[in-house]
Amino acid sequence: MLRRVALPFVLVMTILSGAGVAEAQSSREGQAEPAEIVLRSGRIVTLDEALPEATALAASAGRIMAVGSDREIEAYVGAGTEVIDLDGRLAIPGFIEGHGHFMSLGNSRLILDLMHVTGWDEIVDMVAAVARDAAPGEWIRGRGWHQEKWESVREPTVDEVPLHTGLSAVSPENPVLLGHASGHAAFANARALELAGIDRDTPDPPGGTIVRDEEGDPTGLLRETAQRLVSAVMARQRAARTLDEQVAEARLAAKVAFDELLAKGVTSFQDAGSGFQLIDFFRGLAEEGEMPVRLYVMVRTSNEEMARHLAEYRMVDHLDGYLTVRSIKRQVDGALGSHGAWLLEPYSDMPETDGLVLEPLEEIRRTAELALQHDYQLNTHAIGDRANREILDIYESAYADARAADAGADPRWRIEHAQHVHPDDLPRFAELGVIPAMQAIHGCSDAPWVPERLGLERAASDGYMWRAFTESGAVVTNGTDAPVEDVDPIASYHCTVARRLPDGSVFFAGQGDQRLSRIEALRTYTINNAYAAFEEDRKGTLSPGKYADIVVLSKDILEVPEAEILDARVLYTIVGGEVKYRAE
Repeated sequence: MLRRVALPFVLVMTILSGAGVAEAQSSREGQAEPAEIVLRSGRIVTLDEALPEATALAASAGRIMAVGSDREIEAYVGAGTEVIDLDGRLAIPGFIEGHGHFMSLGNSRLILDLMHVTGWDEIVDMVAAVARDAAPGEWIRGRGWHQEKWESVREPTVDEVPLHTGLSAVSPENPVLLGHASGHAAFANARALELAGIDRDTPDPPGGTIVRDEEGDPTGLLRETAQRLVSAVMARQRAARTLDEQVAEARLAAKVAFDELLAKGVTSFQDAGSGFQLIDFFRGLAEEGEMPVRLYVMVRTSNEEMARHLAEYRMVDHLDGYLTVRSIKRQVDGALGSHGAWLLEPYSDMPETDGLVLEPLEEIRRTAELALQHDYQLNTHAIGDRANREILDIYESAYADARAADAGADPRWRIEHAQHVHPDDLPRFAELGVIPAMQAIHGCSDAPWVPERLGLERAASDGYMWRAFTESGAVVTNGTDAPVEDVDPIASYHCTVARRLPDGSVFFAGQGDQRLSRIEALRTYTINNAYAAFEEDRKGTLSPGKYADIVVLSKDILEVPEAEILDARVLYTIVGGEVKYRAE
């Protein structure tokens, strides 16, 4: 079982003069307490300034006991100790995914995976294959398509996306809903539109767009909140399944997600938005010992529901650190790719719009009040420069109230994504103590089309400003927004240090280089993410007393040539001192 009982031993962190070893208190005079697991003969990069590097490490009862040389750690090897010889390989703190969607990651593996399709015809063929065997009326679901990545597009198109006719022809009786890679748009066939009651007379919902052709008929493309018109119908139908069926699917999705995270070296996952019912599901998994990766969950629901339940759901380090709920997720705008990011000036390639407001500012202000009242962190999705400015204004006002009540208040509120920030607003993050919770991989994925959306000047001056944020003193975090991107930390790490595109060029290298050093990039994926969740005292560095969450890699990503970083593979993922993943 993965759950363990915390043991009442006392850990003492010491740097011994001359020896350079950090160790725990001995249980027998002159003899170290035997460890449950020892790593030795490697390059252990701790990110702890007291002892930045070592060759060996000992852990027991889920915590790191000591870090030092092979000779020093040998004292912790007993008859029952699992010893892993690293053979010179790199061991680092476990990767912390700073912003992802846990159940969406698992669910995305149970439906059509459209992340790697090369054109619309391929999508139509995939749907046709499923439709041939689908039960009458069964929904066909998929996620991951992105029109900017297609090699070919079937004409005619509206906003670079084909009409629903081809999809409707291969699945006339089965409703189809295919989510965009960003999660900020979806595509529906005629049957799905019909079930949702969407036709040429249906008005656009607040914060969304039903894309239409020249005749005014829906094309099938639904931006932002418009996709909820269809997804709500699908959800009602799927809710009619038996409870056992729903729970079985949820458990399968969770297992699939956990397995993928462990295989990619992720030991903690910051889940960007789940309701209270899903949090109950997570708590059940944790209490059953079926949660092998630590979850930091952001509550996402209405202000009314939060006012009723925030107090009872707040939990920190529940079950030895496997589940924490102490933050809230809101969303002010959409994504740049779907023209939903809220901008100060109109889009260069769609000058009739400056984006969409998904949640009214008044609601977010009320959420800020609730967060302060119940001691929750507030994390708000903001991608466009207008969105970031408006959220900073809300935070600044709330911070003033918090610090008037408590001069030492440290809210550590976050702006999720912070992709496009006006130069005038960038210093405000550090000044206020607001955390830019970024995903470096978005910079490399979006780079080919960002100048088209924003124009060259805006794209260069306010987009994906990792270096500028870091030098300003802000704590920059990293992640993938999975399943928007592959949850692989190594790919996002590589983009952080390289910003290199498939054609070999570097994204705006000559106009204010925003790349980070390799050690800076590693901090964004470890200790910075821990700090952003108030967990820097428990994880993020390989220090005695902290959780023994460790990743061993096949290549030293701090030293190998840049191009070889992407070849690095996870050999071991260790969570709480247990090997949860071991490469074949």
